[in-house]
Amino acid sequence: MKLRAPMPELDGAVTWLNGEVSREDLVGEKPTLIHFWSVSCHLCKEAMPDINELRDEYEDNLNVVAVHMPRSEDDLDMDVIAQVAKGHDISQPIYVDSEHKLTEAFENQYVPAYYVFDKEGQLRHFQAGGSGMKMLRKRLNRVLDTEEK
Repeated sequence: MKLRAPMPELDGAVTWLNGEVSREDLVGEKPTLIHFWSVSCHLCKEAMPDINELRDEYEDNLNVVAVHMPRSEDDLDMDVIAQVAKGHDISQPIYVDSEHKLTEAFENQYVPAYYVFDKEGQLRHFQAGGSGMKMLRKRLNRVLDTEEK
């Protein structure tokens, strides 16, 4: 997915946990952080407190959506997904992408992966991997600062 590309539609989920949102719900009001994770991804679990901190800190100014991207058959168990999500305090809506529909729409190959969209729904930042939370925060702040003006 290229920078400035529009946010894909959020359809095709096997199910949603913690409530369902659509592209229409997210675009127009405030920027959005969409993060891909998987129950079998150690780096995803390590990064989750940072994502939760961003979610809570920017609660009024930022939409946060999680996408569970399975990496193997073992990652398809809904009970395990729900349990891990609860255990890591993922209270934001979770798109369960067991058929890789959103993964393909985003052309995403990584977990964890982070996509920051401005309030018009254009991709402003992408990063993958477990490190770089400072960079993610910096990019988020840049998008949030430009949105407020």
